[in-house]
This record gives sequence, C-alpha cells and structure tokens, in this order.
Amino acid sequence: MDFDMLGLAPRLVTVLKEQGITDPTPIQTQAIPHAMNGRDVMGLAQTGSGKTAAFGLPMIHALMKAGVKPNPKTARGLILAPTRELAKQIADNLTAYTKGSHLKVALVVGGAGIVAQTKRLAGGVDLLVATPGRLIDLLDRRAVRLDETIYLVLDEADQMLDMGFIHALRRIAPLLAKDRQTMMFSATMPKLMGELANTYLTDAVRVQVNPPGQAVKKINQSVHFVAQAAKTDLLVELLDKHRDELAIVFGRTKHGCEKLYKVLEKKGFAAASIHGNKSQGQRQRALDAFKAGKTRVLVATDVAARGLDIPDVRFVYNYDLPNVAENYVHRIGRTARAGADGSAVALVAPDEMIELKDIEKAMKETIPVASGREWDILPGQKKRPNGGGGGRRGGGGNRGGGQRASGKPGGGQAKPGGRRRNGGGGNRSRGQSAA
Repeated sequence: MDFDMLGLAPRLVTVLKEQGITDPTPIQTQAIPHAMNGRDVMGLAQTGSGKTAAFGLPMIHALMKAGVKPNPKTARGLILAPTRELAKQIADNLTAYTKGSHLKVALVVGGAGIVAQTKRLAGGVDLLVATPGRLIDLLDRRAVRLDETIYLVLDEADQMLDMGFIHALRRIAPLLAKDRQTMMFSATMPKLMGELANTYLTDAVRVQVNPPGQAVKKINQSVHFVAQAAKTDLLVELLDKHRDELAIVFGRTKHGCEKLYKVLEKKGFAAASIHGNKSQGQRQRALDAFKAGKTRVLVATDVAARGLDIPDVRFVYNYDLPNVAENYVHRIGRTARAGADGSAVALVAPDEMIELKDIEKAMKETIPVASGREWDILPGQKKRPNGGGGGRRGGGGNRGGGQRASGKPGGGQAKPGGRRRNGGGGNRSRGQSAA
C-alpha cells in the first residue's frame, strides 16, 4: 500500500516523496480513505504513529481540488491542539505537505505576538492551527471568523480534556459551519472521550491501530524505587552513564523542573528546561538547542509529553510520575521514535505507589524493577494532589535515604522482568516534587 493507492492527488504524492515519505503508516492507511470520503473520524493510535498526516493529507487534498480562495479573516480548516509545541509541529508538517501549492497555513498560539497573528489572518487562510486560548483571544478581537470553516480537527483530544479545554471547545464549535467534517485523534480513550465524540462527531467511523494506553513495544521500561530525597542523586548517576545521548526528564511542577534543571547544569550537564512559566520564545529556543544536540538533557513538565518528534531521544526519565496514568504513555513515547530503540526509567518514591499501580493497570503490564524494593501501600494512602506536595510514610524496607536492594546507592540491579519483593520498614519521604 502506498499513497497513490489511497487516492491522494499526484501532486501531493510527489511532495511527500520529495520529503522521503513513501509508505503510509497503519493509522494513515485506515483513516485517510474514510476522511477523503467525507466521513467524521475518531482515530486512536500511539503517539508518533503519523496522526498529523492522517488528518492533514485528506484536508489538503480536498482544498487543493476545490481551488477556493479563503475570504478575509476566515479559515477553511481548523486544527486545535492542547499545547504550543504540538501546534507548531502540526503547522510545520502541514506547511511541508502544502509546499508549492496555493494553500496558506497559519499558526496561532499563546506566548507569541497577537498583532502579527492578527495580520497573518487578515487575508484569510486555508488551514489554521491553534491552541484554544489564543483562538478565543483572536475571536474576541474579531480578527478571525469561523462560519466558513468546513473542517475541524481535535488532535490529542484526551489531553484537551485533562487541561480543561472542553469549555473553550464548547464556545468555539458553535461558531463553525454547520455542514462540516470533524476528526478527533488521540492516543488514549478515557471515558469522557466517548461523550466528546458523541457531541462533536456525526456517524463517525472509528479507526484504531493499537489498544489505547499501551506503550510502544521497543521501549525498554524500568523502575527504581527510591526515597524522594535521593532522587536527584540517582538521576545524576543514571544520566552520567550516557552524557552524549539525548534525554528528557519529566517532572511534576514548573518550579520543580526549573530547580532540577539548575542542579543538573551545576553538575556539568548540557541542560535546558521548558514549562508553563517560560515564554514561547524561550521554550522554542530550548527545543531547537535540544534538537540540534547543543543541549543533551531537557527537563520538562507535561507540556513536552506530546508533539515532540525528536528521533534521537534515547532516554526518558520520569523523575515524578504523572497524576494521570495515560500521560505516562505519552511521556515515554518521546523515545523509540520511527522504529528506533529507547529506554524509559521511572523513579518512584513511597507516595507515588498509587500512581505506579494506576499506570501498570492502564498499560496492562508490570514495569520491570531495576533497583530498590517495592514500597508498601499503606491503608488510607491516596494519590498526591496536582502539583505534588508533602510526602507520606511509605513502606518498603529501604533505610538510610533511599538505598536500594543492594544497600548501596545505584546498586541492586535486577534483571528485566524480575519479581518485586515487599520490604518492611517505612521511610518518610520529604516529598520534594520536581515537575
């Protein structure tokens, strides 16, 4: 199966070949024919599976065929994404696909100058990629209108639910043309996604490549059970083993990520950080330096959990586990891109055991133990609230500030797939969250 057989315009197929894109991925093979037939599509596929082309190519094909020029301040197609980074990557891909055509692609996101974005929309665009908040700002300024928008795409729709964008979506959707085609794409399928699909999709066809919530098979996962206060030392020890390779470290809070980045920089690592307290320019410069290999370690909150397609990332560290189990899959999906191998390492403190169990339940697999002994879940123990917080008394037999099974920092390597052992005792972690 190639793109010619999917019925795409020869000119579009030629552009793809020039970019080295010749064979459609499974999600593209399944979704593109339905989308080209005008059907609403609910697509479920792992991150990195080519979802942008799955929804982008059918829209570009139809717009090229129609040959209609957009009216001032209008957009023929609207793609909504939850983060600036993902929106920019989508816009970059769509711009590449439309090379040499009359189609105009525009990107509007927060953290960038709204005046320049207003000017960009003045003449109308064919495809508008936006984050919901900035789009509403532009709607309020009457810089754009959506009554002629006949295509709507919600990318990473499950994260939009997590980030509370559903309220923005409820305001935006009624402004679009009633006779439109809508597509939703996601890597996971939480319960609320069904309600979202029922609200915005009409007689949709569902295409699914892999069971939702499962990680890419080529990712070598492992977990270290370690006291919260000993996490930074262990992270430094692990990163030191591959200083020349790219690694992303995920934390829980903006303040914690910035603090951790500064610690790593003092330890001699070429590091950078991205999180919500950074301007869009700062975030983009950090990403560009990371992609170019000028920095080797990127410390980030979940703003980097999706939309980052950097093939050379070999390691992902979960310094703090995410509150939402499905986000773990998105985080570790930043490695093992395009068929490459990768490693995902989780550092788990006593008060993160509930999160770990939720993650393993969502993935339907047990993560192999690399070091330490499993912490006990004590009666009444609950998940940490958003933003981290103080630690609780956790079980697990490791004494002396996070020493693992061998009794030595960094020791006690277990074979992948090894059985966990419950330890006695009970450490009190300091609960210093770093995301």
